[in-house]
Amino acid sequence: MKEGHVVVFSTASCEDEAARIAKPVIEEGLAACVNIVRGVRSIYSWKGKLHDDEEALSIYKTRAGLFERLKARIKELHGYEMPEIIALNVEQGSAEYLEWIDEATSAKPR
Repeated sequence: MKEGHVVVFSTASCEDEAARIAKPVIEEGLAACVNIVRGVRSIYSWKGKLHDDEEALSIYKTRAGLFERLKARIKELHGYEMPEIIALNVEQGSAEYLEWIDEATSAKPR
């Protein structure tokens, strides 16, 4: 049976931090692609205080079987005490694109 795919969302303090995390993740084959969306406004409660911050959102595309390793690597590289790391299953997608994700995340030594 073919392995599934996930998209993983994670915010960072800025676009540069998001890129600093994304590059080794791609080089290590933990994700095929990371989109970085700058200028995301995040309003949240943290340690009893209301925060209203500008962040960058990273969207990682990978195989479901790599999620735990990807999550650990993001935590290792991230500046936040508790970074957002949320995975959503890909229910459907372009067969060619999903095959590319498989190839891009399988070609790297682990």
